[in-house]
Amino acid sequence: MPSSESELAGRVDDVFGRIADAATAADRDPADLTTIVVTKFHPDTLVRGLYAVGIRDVGENRHQEAQAKARSTADLEGLRWHFVGQLQSKKARQVRAYANAVHSLDRLSLVDALGSDEGESLDGFVQVNLTDDPARGGVRPADLESLVERILGTPGLRLRGVMAVAPLDGEPRAAFARLRELSDRVRALDSGADGISAGMSHDFADAIAEGATHLRIGTAITGNRPDAR
Repeated sequence: MPSSESELAGRVDDVFGRIADAATAADRDPADLTTIVVTKFHPDTLVRGLYAVGIRDVGENRHQEAQAKARSTADLEGLRWHFVGQLQSKKARQVRAYANAVHSLDRLSLVDALGSDEGESLDGFVQVNLTDDPARGGVRPADLESLVERILGTPGLRLRGVMAVAPLDGEPRAAFARLRELSDRVRALDSGADGISAGMSHDFADAIAEGATHLRIGTAITGNRPDAR
């Protein structure tokens, strides 16, 4: 974790500069990109430090940790929480209480659990599994349209687009190109669902080149993660 606000600001400036360079190289406007800083295992003081240097979108992949941080930083006006990890259906209602977006919609039961006739709509991204391993999170590409249709028919959910993690054993650019094709299939069903949540600290330039709109950046900004608590 950065030891001071100035060090944190330096990391943010460095990463955002590299993001801007990648966007320019892809003939895209950096202002069209949303950078989500993933604060996994870091204390809520880091969230406050990020807020102080201008970050408004933060992410977590574990419900218990996300819920605690969201509660302790509830006074930070305009802070948006993104849930980016695998989500159990039984935890869906609790996550809905604090999250502004869920990036891991991957099955019908989860979509049903997140639906609601009350309150504001929750942004959602369909997570797609780009590997042949069924144990990895995400819907199979063959089942993409049926899941999208379910989301579009579920009250309280607003489909924003698709999400994926590049396979560890492949070329990230090729994986993100495939995700872009899957995004085209989703937009055929809902033209407004044009978001692509892709790219992390090590591969965000490739994601930007293939149309990513939401980046999920962790260690490049936060530094090495503390041990899990």
